[in-house]
Amino acid sequence: MTRKFHTLDVFTEARFAGNPLAIVPDGGGLDDIQMQAIAREFNLSETVFLMPPENEAHSARARIFTPGRELPFAGHPTVGAAIFLALQKFGGSEREEDAIILLEEGVGPVRVGVRLKPGEAPFAEFDVPVLPEGVGEAAPNDRLAAALGLSPSDIGFENHKATQFSSGVGFTFVPVRDLEAIGRAAPQIQHWREAFGDHDHPNAFVYCRQTIHKDAAFHARMFAPTMGIPEDPATGSAAAAFAGAIFRFDDPPDGVHMGIIEQGYEMGRASNIFQELEVEAGKLTKVRIGGHAVPVMEGELEG
Repeated sequence: MTRKFHTLDVFTEARFAGNPLAIVPDGGGLDDIQMQAIAREFNLSETVFLMPPENEAHSARARIFTPGRELPFAGHPTVGAAIFLALQKFGGSEREEDAIILLEEGVGPVRVGVRLKPGEAPFAEFDVPVLPEGVGEAAPNDRLAAALGLSPSDIGFENHKATQFSSGVGFTFVPVRDLEAIGRAAPQIQHWREAFGDHDHPNAFVYCRQTIHKDAAFHARMFAPTMGIPEDPATGSAAAAFAGAIFRFDDPPDGVHMGIIEQGYEMGRASNIFQELEVEAGKLTKVRIGGHAVPVMEGELEG
């Protein structure tokens, strides 16, 4: 039996940038071992398998795999899968179309709004299903620096310190002083577990305030070598959880705050993640993540 697959580049408006995503639109009948093997074969940050939803009112059930394990939630598969499903429904339209896609993921239903405009890359935005919450204390700066190939003096800027937050997937958020320091970061696998743990999500999201483009709020890199991801071009689930660190250290006032996180530039995969925070009565009440995606290729899996 053959199964079709598609790839999209996500968090970009142009092909061959952003974060590549593989989609298997007919994932029914595949077991966990087969899905993991297929994801390992694609060897992308994530592969998403779509199948009929459990709730008929929803669009699809989505299971998300890295080359090493399954995730309950991830941002670029959410954006990419929603855009793929909207294009399947409206792709031939010559007028602007808006669609609501409801994906059943491991964290629960995720509601995604998709905008299709002729002549423009599709755009999708979703409400983060789980607001960021602290998930422990980060390791000391000397351990973090050793695992990232940096010196302890590179860690931190302004009042930002290393923290751990999760919005369904946990990350250690490591602030560094500038673009020069973040450009030197490189995983040192022999020190990784000591700095980032041996739990399900030993991920490092390294960020600085200095950016390449003036319209970006932060520059970032994400490393998860023990999950089979040496570096990720764009990480929507990290951007979701990162809202917790921004809220803690930048103390935004009540209102809606929008920004762009640039990522993937050191890999030659320039990505832009749109992030929106909503603050009411001094509390973080809503986080939205958005981005563009463009189809790249399609083919068939044999067997």
